[in-house]
Formats: sequence, C-alpha cells, structure tokens
Amino acid sequence: MTARLDRIREKLTQAQAAFCRVADAIPGELWAQQPGPEQWSAAQVVGHLVVVERAIIGKADSVAQRTPLRIPRLKRMHLPLWLVQARVIRRKSPLPLDDGLIAEKETMLGELRGARERTLAFLSETQGRNLDTYYWRHPFLGMLNTYEWMEMIAAHQLRHAKQVREIHGTVSRKW
Repeated sequence: MTARLDRIREKLTQAQAAFCRVADAIPGELWAQQPGPEQWSAAQVVGHLVVVERAIIGKADSVAQRTPLRIPRLKRMHLPLWLVQARVIRRKSPLPLDDGLIAEKETMLGELRGARERTLAFLSETQGRNLDTYYWRHPFLGMLNTYEWMEMIAAHQLRHAKQVREIHGTVSRKW
C-alpha cells in the first residue's frame, strides 16, 4: 500500500510542477484573457482545477467516513485514466465554473497549491486505511475507487496543462 501511495503522491507532485511551469509562462496581463469565444482563459482553467480538486477531496472525505458499498466487479469497470490526460475527447465540465475564484495569477496559483496540499494531506491522514473499496461514479469514466480518483486528479491537471499551453500560444499571438 505504501508503494502505491508513493506513486500517487509522485504523480500529483509531477502534475502540479508541470502545470505550474506552463502557467508561469503566461504573463499576468494575459492571465484572464480568453483566446476566443466559448474558450477558457488560463485563469478560468485554474479556477476549474481548484473546484474539481476540492470537490473530489470533499467527496473522498465523505465517502471514507462511511462503510464501503459492495460494488460488483462488472460495475467497477471503467474507461482508462489515460483518456483524461490524452485530451482526445473534449468534454464540458459537469461542475460549474466559480467566477468568485477568478483573481490575480499568483493568488489563483496559491489556491491551486492549497487544493493540492489538502489532497496530499488527505492521503497522509488515511494512509493506514485501505480505500480501494470506496467507489463513486466519475461522469465520463465510470466507477473509480478513491486511489483512482487521486490519479485522476493528476491526469486531469496534465490535461489542462496542455490546454493552458494552447491558450498561451493563442493569446500571445493576439497580443
């Protein structure tokens, strides 16, 4: 179990570092600029990441307080997590964007770091327990257990790092 948690922590740390490298390339004056109609700005992407990560950790914390439900093996099957990171299928977020999170670049990146610190703290707080049996449904992938959700957070952040890289290219050319 410790090796698995170490791998998950490493994925979360690497995803955060990769995302921050991409986000750091965007100048503050272009932070909230949308590259086009119906396209998110870098600020909106970070707001989305914060909302999603907080929601997942909130749910994980809630689910871990209860007795796990027995889920038949067939119902536990899900699409592979690499689909999240690949960005081959565009998805609309099931969670609404919280415009109240839109702020200056450094403030927002601080919120993102805070969300990740909470995620890592959750893993530390529960490391003596086996959370493999705690499942809930992902709106696209299917049923994931708690550890798969943690891996999904990392894959989701890497997916959006690609998006922010695209945003940077577009808004820089326009500017």
